[in-house]
Amino acid sequence: MFKRSRKKWGMTLMAAVMSLSVAACSNNLGSSGGGGEANDQSKGAMENYGVNVSFKATEPFNLPILFSDQPAYPYKKDWMLFQEITKRTGVTLQPTIVPMSDYSQKRSLLISSGDAPLVIPKTYPGEEASFVSSGAILPVSDYIDMMPNFKDKVEKWGMEKELDGLRQEDGKYYVLPGLHEEVWPDYTLLVRTDIFEKNNIPIPATWDELYTALKKLKEIYPDSIPFSDRFQFNSTLNIAATGFGTKAGWGFGNGLTYKADKDEFVYTSTTPEYKNMLTYFNKLVSEGLLDKESFTQTDDQATQKFVSGKSFVINGNSQTVVLHRTDMNKSLGEGKFSIAKITVPGGPAGQLMSGSRLENGVMILAKAKENPNFKAILQFIDWLYYSDEGEEFAKWGVEGVTYTKENGVRKLVDDINYNGLNPKGTKDLRIDYGFSGGVFAYGGTTELLQSMFSDEEKKFQEDMKKTKTVVPAEPPIPYSVEDREQATLLSTPLKDYSDQNTLKFILGERPLSQFDAFVNELKGQGLDNYVKLANKTYKAYKEKK
Repeated sequence: MFKRSRKKWGMTLMAAVMSLSVAACSNNLGSSGGGGEANDQSKGAMENYGVNVSFKATEPFNLPILFSDQPAYPYKKDWMLFQEITKRTGVTLQPTIVPMSDYSQKRSLLISSGDAPLVIPKTYPGEEASFVSSGAILPVSDYIDMMPNFKDKVEKWGMEKELDGLRQEDGKYYVLPGLHEEVWPDYTLLVRTDIFEKNNIPIPATWDELYTALKKLKEIYPDSIPFSDRFQFNSTLNIAATGFGTKAGWGFGNGLTYKADKDEFVYTSTTPEYKNMLTYFNKLVSEGLLDKESFTQTDDQATQKFVSGKSFVINGNSQTVVLHRTDMNKSLGEGKFSIAKITVPGGPAGQLMSGSRLENGVMILAKAKENPNFKAILQFIDWLYYSDEGEEFAKWGVEGVTYTKENGVRKLVDDINYNGLNPKGTKDLRIDYGFSGGVFAYGGTTELLQSMFSDEEKKFQEDMKKTKTVVPAEPPIPYSVEDREQATLLSTPLKDYSDQNTLKFILGERPLSQFDAFVNELKGQGLDNYVKLANKTYKAYKEKK
């Protein structure tokens, strides 16, 4: 009886080992062959998928996705966008809706709790870094061979160096950015061109010329404050800083600026260029040319001053200029005013333009590679976000329904409007149909981007291109996990203190004679250690390449 039991035990053990072996083969999730795919990860994927090949899942599947809900065109589950995606691709999106105002915070909470959907769009390059150490997100650079349209555009447009800037210490990048063929500027100053023309004031080409123009406007309209800004002045600081040879506002970033002549990074707000910029805007405030409330007022308050004729200059973009015209038709009367985006003024450093061809993009959860549809998911993302067909679809909608196309020229159908392109349309491409929204429509060729521009906006883009020299991209600083935590701990209070004192210097609440003292105060908060860590990391990365 003992012998029979031992024989039976041996057979059972052999069966268990064979079962584990089969399971290991069929569940080979860690395989890196063919871009990391495994045999059971190809469900729904196309065998012949490639550049300019329409994606259609061989088996339909559902795909959870995070959705940033923009209040200007709030989410509707019955949008044609979603219906058409399912019809064309066999993929049914399952969105987790998050208000745009809470998107960054909610995204972090969902990822850290393990409850995030598989696909996370609307992630700007750099925002992914905090999720790398946990292993929660996919190193997408390992799987680019499975994304032929993404790979094709990177190679065709020579974007390898820009993608290198996204690489972490392990040499991989973890976000698929939106790809633009060319740098695309949008924010600038909007001016009351009728007021400028009426008073023979030239449109300023430099910040010094803007000062002269504002001074003359103040003399003519003493009760006005010629320049009252929105975005708490962060957009204007961003566009102005480049011409001063520095960074500020929205563009302050990690607070570091690369100096090519020294081949090292310095802390931005300690530089002479930054002080020159502060001095300039302090002069505008002290002479009553720039509204002090620009730094604290809401966008609505700033807009109201501009559209009512109380101010003549404000920061804006291609969308806000259309909205302002609509409001001013009511407040000032149609035909009684004119406004326009002007070419961003140049500064002491020249006619320079910062910018990147990388836009917000997509993160994918690491657990997606365990999904049987993993390969199909990558093909779907590649088609929707990076193929010419998918990008046109996400922006324009359905040909013959939302737009027509003749000799390569697209035109909205008569009853649909978008950003003032067809003002008599009673329906809106974003609000009523879901197309041209920020979750899906970004990146692409310059031709596609400008296909929705008015003639006025095309001229602005041409003028910027003719006038400006693009500032080269800075080299990356790929911190290790430990060093990134240390850099974050150091950089956050340094940025906060810089922001506080930038405001004080410009408003005159702190005299610029104390700028050196301000620099020493930053040093007391760990400035030298932060810059040293950044340069050590940069040098090590450079030597490793």
